[in-house]
Amino acid sequence: MNFDRLNEKLEILADAAKYDVSCASSGGKRSNKGGLGNSHGSGICHSYTEDGRCISLLKILLTNHCIFDCAYCVSRKSNDVKRAAFTVDEVVELTMSFYRRNYIEGLFLSSGIFKDADTTMERLVRVAKKLRQEHKFFGYIHLKTIPGASDEILKEAGLYADRLSINLEIPTEKGLKLLAPEKSHSEMVKPMTFIKNELILYKEEKKIFKKVPKFAAAGQSTQMIVGATNETDLKIIKVADHFYKNYEMRRVYYSGYVPMLEDPRLPPVFSQVPMQRENRLYQADWLMRFYGFRADEIVDYQNPFLDLEIDPKLAWALRNREKFPVNINTASKEMLLRIPGVGVRSVNKILMARKFRKLEMEHLQKLGVAMNRAKYFVEFETQNVFSNMIDQKQLRQIIVNSMKSKWQNPFSQQLSLF
Repeated sequence: MNFDRLNEKLEILADAAKYDVSCASSGGKRSNKGGLGNSHGSGICHSYTEDGRCISLLKILLTNHCIFDCAYCVSRKSNDVKRAAFTVDEVVELTMSFYRRNYIEGLFLSSGIFKDADTTMERLVRVAKKLRQEHKFFGYIHLKTIPGASDEILKEAGLYADRLSINLEIPTEKGLKLLAPEKSHSEMVKPMTFIKNELILYKEEKKIFKKVPKFAAAGQSTQMIVGATNETDLKIIKVADHFYKNYEMRRVYYSGYVPMLEDPRLPPVFSQVPMQRENRLYQADWLMRFYGFRADEIVDYQNPFLDLEIDPKLAWALRNREKFPVNINTASKEMLLRIPGVGVRSVNKILMARKFRKLEMEHLQKLGVAMNRAKYFVEFETQNVFSNMIDQKQLRQIIVNSMKSKWQNPFSQQLSLF
C-alpha cells in the first residue's frame, strides 16, 4: 500500500467532507458481540454525546469525483480542485487502523456521485458490509444514501449502517433548480420514503419476532444549506417540520452556506451566513421537537426571520406577553416549557419538586433555571417584583442587557442550543 498516496487521498477527501454536518449518531445501539467497537452512545466527530462526552468519527468521502455541477458544492465537476478516490479496502483499512489507535469511534462515509447512483451506493455498502462481516466492527457507521439508488441497495445499506441520511441540500425546489438544475427534490424524497417505510416495518416486525435484523437503528437524517438562496427562516422551519412529521426523520441539520465559489447565482465570496442564524434555527428546531411549539408560532409571515439578538422562545414570549406571568406552582407542563430560560430538564425537576413544597425564586435557581430571563415571566405565592415589568416596552432591552453576549465575533464559534 502506498502510504504517501493514501495520506494525500485522506487529506483531500476529509477536507471535502467537512461541509456535511448531518453526521450525529444519537440513537445507535449496535451491541458488541465479540468484535471491535460499540456504537451505544457514540456521536459525530469533534462533537458531544447526550451524556456530554466529546467523541469523533472518521468523516470522509469515498470520492470527490462527481457527475453533477451543483453551484454550492466544492466537489462540483466544473470546479478546479484535486480529485481523489478511495478503494473499498482503503476505507476499511483506515477505519480499522484509526479505531485501534483510539482516534475514532466510528465512520461517517459520503461520496460524490461517479458513473451513476447504484454504482456509488453499492461501494458505500461494500465498505460497511466488509467492516461488519469480515472485521467484526460494531462501532457506529453512518452512510449517505444516494438519490436514484435502487431500493435493494438501500435495504442492504440499512442492515449494515446505524444511520442513513440524504441531504435535501436547498430547502425549496425553486432554489434547488437555480443552483443544481440536474437535481430535484422528488428524487431525494424517494429514498427518504423507502427508509421511512422500512423503519416502520422493522418496528412492527420487532413486536412479533424476537430476532429481526436491525434496519438503520439510529434512523435517518437530512441537511439543508442556509443562505445559499433567499429562503426565509419561516420556510426553512416549515420544511423541517414537514420532514419530522412525515418521514420518521431523526434530525434535520442546518448548515450555513460557506462562500467559496464565484458564481452569479450565489452570494458574494466575501459574504458569510452569520453563525447566529444557524444557531437560532437549531434552537427553533429544538422548540418544535421538545417544547411543543408549532412552526408558525416560532416565526410568522409578518416576522419570517428569526431574531438574531435573542433566542426564539424569548422572542415568542415577548410577542405573547398576555400569557405571562406563569405561576410556577400551578401551571401545566406545556406552559412551563414556554417560559424563557426554562429547559426540559428544569421543567421535570419543577414538576417533581412542587409535589413536596411551594417553590420560590431561589428554588428555581437551584434547579438550573436561567433566571436572567425567566424571572420576568414567572410568579410565585409571594410577590415577584420582576414580573410586574412584563408590560414595559423596554423589557426586551433590559433582558438583552442582562445577558452576557456570546457574539463578540458572530462568526467565531457555534453557540450552545439554550
